Amino acid sequence: MLRRRVNCQAGAPNLTNVTTYRAHNKLLYPINVARNIARLAARTYFVFPADVELYPSVDFIPDFLTMLKKPDVSNTTFPRVFVFSVFEVKENISIPETKNELLGLLHKGDAAPFHKNVCSACHSIPGSQEWLEAPVKPGMTVFQIGKRTPPFQSWEPFFVGTNLDPLYDERLTWEGKSDKMTQAYIMCLHDYEFHVLDNAFLVHRPGIKVYRTEPARGAVVGPQNILIHNKIQHQYDVLFGSGKNCSI
Repeated sequence: MLRRRVNCQAGAPNLTNVTTYRAHNKLLYPINVARNIARLAARTYFVFPADVELYPSVDFIPDFLTMLKKPDVSNTTFPRVFVFSVFEVKENISIPETKNELLGLLHKGDAAPFHKNVCSACHSIPGSQEWLEAPVKPGMTVFQIGKRTPPFQSWEPFFVGTNLDPLYDERLTWEGKSDKMTQAYIMCLHDYEFHVLDNAFLVHRPGIKVYRTEPARGAVVGPQNILIHNKIQHQYDVLFGSGKNCSI
């Protein structure tokens, strides 16, 4: 697949009424397999394994690379990744490109923290309120350094890291949910630092999500949770050592 040449000038294929192989065979979506393939195929040192529906603020890449050229004021000896604050906007609102635009939408109620109505603890970021209140400055620096320990033990961060970071557990599927929590748990066991960027953010595709029951996924969530807590977590504790402040 990676060697296949694609004609980018050709029009998009017509996928109307197409039954995919996955749907035809009633397969669960192996999201972590896809994540690992994409990450390991990257040709850059830094990788950003974001979901396809998340859009970064403009000029993130050049600002990030410029920041890396400056002296590292953290002087950390711990493994680290660089974290985004994440938001969502109403369906009729254009995605903000800068932090000033984002702050304006938040003030008007046209934007909200990501999954505020679904799982606020999953995306509660250290120093989030201070991040919103801080003066907007040009360029990029690390605003806050946090860890995935209480009260952020349920945090599912989106971050820039490298292929030295733990991979995603390929036994987990999209339908079963919590598919990234095991990676965050390993990172906690390894005492990772999460460096929150001050002038960068992600925005989910337009629409502020509200909680809805999903019967099709409900049948998968329970067994996957059992797999995570009764098997995977114990295996990780044997491999990496347990941490009293770490949880999935």
